[in-house]
Amino acid sequence: MLDHLEYSAPKPKVISGAKEDWELVIGMEIHAQVASEAKLFSGASTGFGAEPNSHVSFVDAAMPGMLPVINEYCVEQAVRTGLGLKADINLFSAFDRKNYFYPDLPQGYQISQLYHPIVGEGEVIVDMEPGVARKVRIERIHLEQDAGKSIHDMDPTMSFVDLNRTGVALMEIVSRPDIRGPEEAAAYVLKLRQILRYLGTCDGNMQNGNLRADVNVSVCRPGQYEKYQETQDFSHLGTRCEIKNMNSTRFIQAAIDYEARRQIAILEDGGTVDQETRLYDAAKNETRSMRSKEEAHDYRYFPCPDLLPLEIEQAWVDDIAKTLPELPDEKKARFVKDFGLSEYDAGVLTADTVNADFFEKVVAVGEDGKLSANWVINELFGRLKKDDTDITESPVTPEQLGEIVKLIKADTISGKIAKDLFEIVYTEGGNPAEIVEARGMKQVTDTGAIEAAVDEIIAANPAQVEKAKANPKLAGWFVGQVMKATGGKANPKAVDALVKSKLGL
Repeated sequence: MLDHLEYSAPKPKVISGAKEDWELVIGMEIHAQVASEAKLFSGASTGFGAEPNSHVSFVDAAMPGMLPVINEYCVEQAVRTGLGLKADINLFSAFDRKNYFYPDLPQGYQISQLYHPIVGEGEVIVDMEPGVARKVRIERIHLEQDAGKSIHDMDPTMSFVDLNRTGVALMEIVSRPDIRGPEEAAAYVLKLRQILRYLGTCDGNMQNGNLRADVNVSVCRPGQYEKYQETQDFSHLGTRCEIKNMNSTRFIQAAIDYEARRQIAILEDGGTVDQETRLYDAAKNETRSMRSKEEAHDYRYFPCPDLLPLEIEQAWVDDIAKTLPELPDEKKARFVKDFGLSEYDAGVLTADTVNADFFEKVVAVGEDGKLSANWVINELFGRLKKDDTDITESPVTPEQLGEIVKLIKADTISGKIAKDLFEIVYTEGGNPAEIVEARGMKQVTDTGAIEAAVDEIIAANPAQVEKAKANPKLAGWFVGQVMKATGGKANPKAVDALVKSKLGL
């Protein structure tokens, strides 16, 4: 729980059926590719986009007599992930064989962890909006090897197999059924992705399949979920169906919504939902049956005879814990507390480590958190989005933007001049302070010069003076005219004060 950010849980998603209301219950299994240059049990490269079957060792190809050797760095990355999710680290864990046949699984089994996973229970706080968040419990994280890829669209009569992914290390992050709607499911995936990227344990690239989700969906009547929470008895919940291999948050939401309505229609017609594995067809926006849901015994799990159990020392875990970065929730709370930011702005700035680092460098120079946040989010991010440019390629450095903020804070330039200055720095570069000096962009703070401009505008507009005296809101017209007359260089606060004084408002 964060000290400075209080939150309440969002209401569950309710779907109205033809006869009654239903609530959604969702659990997720996220398969995150471990950020490692070598595979889990071999030294073959994990590089993406290589020629088919060019990153395959004898171990990956299941050549006779080849034995797996554990990659210690992958174990370290799993421990780091567990610590980042405030989870229990199991000092004893072991690998099992999960037996099934796929053409792209040369061994005929997958080496995974069923009985003794490396990471136990943890949690993720999923922000929905300021002050509203869902705590999703993590049941476990286990290490396993990925399968290869079957390719069916290269030839009308043949399928091809690429074993480059075979043996790549995955972390399967299993949640409890704590997610209560499609939007929460998408937000959970993004929050988990954000944490993994902060930790450096997975790059979170969903397009390349480095982060994929299996989504378990069921429906229940209102009140049943609360009974499950009290007893942890799954009989209070409906039968779940698993939607496999989702790698888009938009499609995850659409698939959940479709699947929930499909189940509700079955139940309201007096039928029963079969536990099964389904696939989502984005083109048709529907889920379809893939196979009946297997249980653990269907895979004939047994301890892997080629690998000894993992026994890790607490001191090693403690050493890893010391290297953890500041994580998103803590960073967001600090931005709110130290810089006086709103939760929303702090959330935008901590969405990615690159954004957060950029902002902190701006503050270091500009020395004003709120003003820096405003310029980073509204001016810089807005312009980068318009130009379809990533922040890592920003033409404006944090130091330059911080200097602009510093000039505003010192009343050297006005907000309007600052926007002109930002445009110059964005398109031409240069030192903001030197540009202001060289181009005569300094704000006029000499009250005598400003007063003369105010007197001139008032004298030239007697009718407008009478209107402003009758309706003080119209004094803003004079302020605008004075700013225009001074080329936007007059200090707006000084102009406003002088106008009101001269008009007797």
